[in-house]
Amino acid sequence: DALVRMAQDFSLRYMLVDGHGNFGSVDGDSAAAMRYTEAKMNKIASEMLRDINKNTVDFTPNFDGEEKEPVVLPSRYPNLLVNGSSGIAVGMATNIPPHNLGEVIDGTIALIDNPELTSLELMAYIKGPDFPTAGIIMGKSGIRAAYETGKGRIVVRAKAEIEEENGRHKIIVTELPYQVNKAKLIEYIADLVKDKKITGISDLRDESDREGMRIVIELKRDANPNVTLNLLYKHTKMQDTFGVIMLALVDNQPQILNLKQVLVHYINFQKDVITRRTQFELNKAKERAHILEGLIIALDNIDEVI
Repeated sequence: DALVRMAQDFSLRYMLVDGHGNFGSVDGDSAAAMRYTEAKMNKIASEMLRDINKNTVDFTPNFDGEEKEPVVLPSRYPNLLVNGSSGIAVGMATNIPPHNLGEVIDGTIALIDNPELTSLELMAYIKGPDFPTAGIIMGKSGIRAAYETGKGRIVVRAKAEIEEENGRHKIIVTELPYQVNKAKLIEYIADLVKDKKITGISDLRDESDREGMRIVIELKRDANPNVTLNLLYKHTKMQDTFGVIMLALVDNQPQILNLKQVLVHYINFQKDVITRRTQFELNKAKERAHILEGLIIALDNIDEVI
């Protein structure tokens, strides 16, 4: 299940696994059995593992003690922000939204150049979450709260356009809020129409294909398209709330972090990674130099060596 999720373009903003075969869909379809699929690491996943063989991170015994595994990966980018994270434990939970890679890198560089930047000032570089299924974020107050305090509520709407054809309107939905099941959404809208909780809809169909998502909601001639669209936002998952909880482990202790704190911890971690990598390469160079010095001595005394 973990590998399947890492290959889904609707689950991860930047897929870590390049999957070939059926890895599920935004409709909630399950992935094919493993014998029918192939998988390899994406390039961005390689960046999470770069220099791992240069003593950049600590290793610990695995579950049965026969192998060793890294405590953490020496990721060259802050994947916690880039792909987000979600999890529930006893008495606590984390729900970090994904972000644009370029924006996060720009924000990290800006913080390195000016460590006095605040979380709000970092929003000049990191505008807000960047969900893999896109959608429209309503307002900035939820983003500001999340970035300043580590907690916030972000309202996300589906991207919908109203089109007119032959005197009748139709609503075209091309993007949905993150983690909304498209098939269940269509089924729920149909139930609302059947129960007459939403009137004015004459037809509903899914025209999604390889080119992208397209849900067509055709309206009756006397229906007001804006009223119908607002009812859909009100009663369905076409408008959803993403509750941000930026909880992460810092020195094995769970902490709620604001945006700046996340980046500061990442920068400090990278300083440690680069220091350990440099020390490893220096030790290797010293070992090589010792051998070369011995060869020079042997060459100067070649007759005795022979």
